[in-house]
Amino acid sequence: MLGATGMVGQIYVQMLSRHPWFEIRAVTGNSTVGKTLGEAYRGKGHVPEKYADLEVLPSDPAKIDADLVFSCLPTKAAREVEPKFAAAGFPVVSDSSAHRYLPDVPLIIPEVNPEHLDLIDVQRRRRGWDGYIVTTPNCTTVGFALPLKPLADDFGLKHVNVVTMQAVSGAGYNGVPSMAILGNIIPYIEGEEAKVSEEPRKILGKLVDSEVKPLDITVDATCMRAPTIVGHLEAVQVELSRDVPLEEVVASLAGFTGLPQKIELPTAPRRPIRVFSEEERPQPRLDSDAGEVPGMVISVGRVRKGKRPGTAMFVTLSHNLIRGAAGSAILTAELLYALRRLD
Repeated sequence: MLGATGMVGQIYVQMLSRHPWFEIRAVTGNSTVGKTLGEAYRGKGHVPEKYADLEVLPSDPAKIDADLVFSCLPTKAAREVEPKFAAAGFPVVSDSSAHRYLPDVPLIIPEVNPEHLDLIDVQRRRRGWDGYIVTTPNCTTVGFALPLKPLADDFGLKHVNVVTMQAVSGAGYNGVPSMAILGNIIPYIEGEEAKVSEEPRKILGKLVDSEVKPLDITVDATCMRAPTIVGHLEAVQVELSRDVPLEEVVASLAGFTGLPQKIELPTAPRRPIRVFSEEERPQPRLDSDAGEVPGMVISVGRVRKGKRPGTAMFVTLSHNLIRGAAGSAILTAELLYALRRLD
């Protein structure tokens, strides 16, 4: 676990402490190298007792003995460190943005595009690596790209507009000063709108001749920071390729399942999308932890037709630290294991 002492790293450690397939063998950090994980967490959170005495190591592949690497390193560090681990033979599952946009690196939502994992073979061949890097999307992207999948498959998509209200935990412990966010909304998050506009096109694209052809849609995004702790709430408007009754849109969202559900992966909820009929739901305080595996369900509400033919609107909510980060990466690793790509 690279970067195990940060906010997202702690979520990984908590989820993996009770995982039926994976066991943490080593953790890395930066300023906390040489401390135990319990000492590194002091004042920041709870460390599961079984991992409290793990020594925090430097992020050096020569010092790690493991079958799989999870990485939630900051972008600059990930850009340098993750290729070293892949070259040394480690499969790396990363939620950093450092390598998401490279043409031979899969950008995966397990229910949406598991076939993109075939890029691993392309990546290994081109780079001469024994290992590989697989990435997961921005925490905001997951919340609406997953519901876009059934709509794209069932009706076709032409345009998407999304306005996000993102929790402060998405910026990490030191990301937003308390005096800036308390009782306030900040209508700009640096670099976020570019990610949110481009990532869904790659995720929803088709793998053709060893490369991903992005889905031919435009995505307009406005990203804002809101004074909630967890849970990214997003208002989405879509233009479909044809006009369909509202009931069909709701049925498409509520009935969607993917490969993780079919093969019953441990971290996969039975239904990845929950559609609320109540007008005032979903809400971050009430619904961020939805699902049999808390935090892995995308909650959708206020589904309604737009004024123009072929348009529909809805609100989505996702737990940004679980489905938007650690949980998505763990589910991706489960998929790799089930597909025999962790040999």
